[in-house]
Amino acid sequence: MNTHAPKMRPVIRQLDEAAANRIAAGEVVERPASAVKELVENALDAGATRVDVAIAKGGKALIRVSDDGCGMTAEDLPLALARHATSKIDGSDLLDIRSFGFRGEALPSLGAVGRLSITSRAAGHDGAQIAVTGGRIGPVKPAAGNRGTVVELRDLFFATPARLKFLRTDRAETQAVAEAIRRLAMAEPYVGFTLTDEDEGRVLFRADAEQGELFGALQTRLARVMGRDFIDNALAIDATRDGITLTGFAALPTYSRGAAVAQHLYVNGRPVRDKLLTGALRAGYMDVLASGRYPAAVLFLTCDPHQVDVNVHPAKAEVRFREPGIARGLVVSALRHALAGAGHRASSTVAAAALGVARPEPEQPRRYQASYAPARPSGPAIAASLAFQAPGFAEAPTARVEPEPEAQPEPAAEAPLGAARAQLHENWIVAQTADGIVIVDQHAAHERLVYERLKAQLDASGIASQALLIPEIVELSEADAQSILAIADELAALGLVIEPFGGGAIAVREVPALIQRLDARRLIRDILDDLADQGTSERLRARVDAVLSSMACHGSVRSGRRMSADEMNALLREMERVPKSGQCNHGRPTWIELKLSDIERLFGR
Repeated sequence: MNTHAPKMRPVIRQLDEAAANRIAAGEVVERPASAVKELVENALDAGATRVDVAIAKGGKALIRVSDDGCGMTAEDLPLALARHATSKIDGSDLLDIRSFGFRGEALPSLGAVGRLSITSRAAGHDGAQIAVTGGRIGPVKPAAGNRGTVVELRDLFFATPARLKFLRTDRAETQAVAEAIRRLAMAEPYVGFTLTDEDEGRVLFRADAEQGELFGALQTRLARVMGRDFIDNALAIDATRDGITLTGFAALPTYSRGAAVAQHLYVNGRPVRDKLLTGALRAGYMDVLASGRYPAAVLFLTCDPHQVDVNVHPAKAEVRFREPGIARGLVVSALRHALAGAGHRASSTVAAAALGVARPEPEQPRRYQASYAPARPSGPAIAASLAFQAPGFAEAPTARVEPEPEAQPEPAAEAPLGAARAQLHENWIVAQTADGIVIVDQHAAHERLVYERLKAQLDASGIASQALLIPEIVELSEADAQSILAIADELAALGLVIEPFGGGAIAVREVPALIQRLDARRLIRDILDDLADQGTSERLRARVDAVLSSMACHGSVRSGRRMSADEMNALLREMERVPKSGQCNHGRPTWIELKLSDIERLFGR
C-alpha cells in the first residue's frame, strides 16, 4: 500500500556510500555464517591451502579468518574495501566466472556493519594492515605477519543494531557457521580447515588437507565430514552428458534421513541450494524411498562457466543453467543407473541397528532371595506352554529347518545372499553365507521383485489409455494452458491425452487405464504446480508406479506362507539379479546381514 501523501511527488535522492554499503550488506550478510562463507571463499580464491576460522558468541562478537594464500600488498588494501573492486574478473565477460567471488561487495559490506581489520602480506612485500569501522576507512599501517591474510570482524551489525534482533542464539549461529565451513570443506579436499570457538577454547571442526588422487581425496574428506557410515553406504557417481560432468557419492535408499540435511549440491565447486537440482535428486530416488524420507548425497556438477549463470542470487546460492533439461536429466539418469547397479545392496546401518537391539542388557546384581510376589507368566507364554503340553489346543511357534543334502557341495552358500537354511514364523528366511547369516523379509523382498517385473513389462508394452465418453474440460489461464500443452507428448506416453479446447481451456480425452477414478482436473493443476516450481513433473509417473506397487503388494508372497527350500533359494537368487531389491516399494530394507564376528561378540566370544 502506498503511504505517500496525495499529490506529493517523491524526490529521487542519491544515497551516500555508507548507506549503500549497509543496504548491500543486507543482501550479502544475512547472519554470521554468511560473513564466514564470504571470507572463507575469499581465502580459497587466493589459493590458500590452510584456512583457520575462529569465532566468539556465534560470530556476533568475533569472526577471524586466517589463510596462507597469495596475500595483498599495501596498495591493494584500500581497493579491497572499495565497492565493486575485485581481482577475480576484468568485467569483459560476466559469464566466464571461475572463482567464488566476483562482485567485490563482501569486504565493503562487512566494513559497513561491523569493525573490520585486514592484515596481509604478499610474497616479496612487507605486511600491511587497514581497518574500517561502520564504513569509515582508516589509513594503511605497517604490520608483521606471514604470507597470507588475516581478516578480523568484530561486533557484527553494531552499525545496524536492528539486525541483531533477528539473529538466533549463540549456539544456533555457531552451528550455522560450522555447517557453512563443512559445505566448503567437502568441495576442497586439498585444503585444510579448522573452526575454533574462542569462548570455550575448543576446536569445533578440523579437516587436514587430503593426499592422493581427487576421487580418493574426496572420499576421505567426505568420511571426515559426513561420517564413515555415509561412505560405507554410498555409491560412486561419475557420468557425463553434453559437456556437463556429474561426480560424487549418493547413499543407498536404506540409508535415508528424516530431513534434507544430508543433501549437498555443488556447481563448478560452488555450494548451491537450487530447486532444479534438489528436484532432480528427489526424482532419481523416486519409488525407492518411503514417504517422509530424504536421500543423502554429495554431488558435483562441472561444466563450462558459459553454460551456467551464477549471478542470479544475492548470496550466489542459486544458479541458472543454459540448458536446464540436460543438467536435470544427467542427475536423474546417473542416480537411477547407480541405484540399479547396486542390485540387492542394503545399508550396513540396518544390521548395526539390529545388533544394537540384540545386545544383552547390562548384567543386574544377582538376587538370592525370592520375591514375596513371584511374577506370573504372560498370556502368550501360558498359551505356548499349553500348546506344547496338549497339541491341538493352540498352534505352536513355527520354525522349519531344511535338511542338509548328503555329502553334496552347496555353491549357493558362496552366493552373496547365501543358501536358505530355515523359515521362521512363515515370514523370515534365514540363509547362511560364507561369513555370516542373512535374514530376509519374504513378503517385502518378493513384493519388490514383482514390482520391478511389472515396471519392465509396462515399459516394454507402453501404458494403455482409456478414452473418456465425455472429455473433461479444464479451464486454465492461457499461460498455464501453454505450459501443460508443451509436455502433451510426455503425458500421452503415460496414458494422459490432452488437447487444446480454445482460449485457456484444455480437453482431457484419455486417461491411464491403470488408474481408476482419476481426478483429471486436480492432476492437471498439480502437474502445473510442479512445472512452475521445478520446471518438470514426475507426478503422473508416480501415480502409475503407485498402482503397480499396489498390484505387486497383492500379487506377492504373503506373510504366513510356508516356502520350500527350493522356493526360498529361488527367491534369494532372483534378489541377487534384480536391481533395487535391497529395499521394498516403501523404502524399507528387505534383508539384513549379520557377520559371524558380530554374532560372536553378542555372546562374548
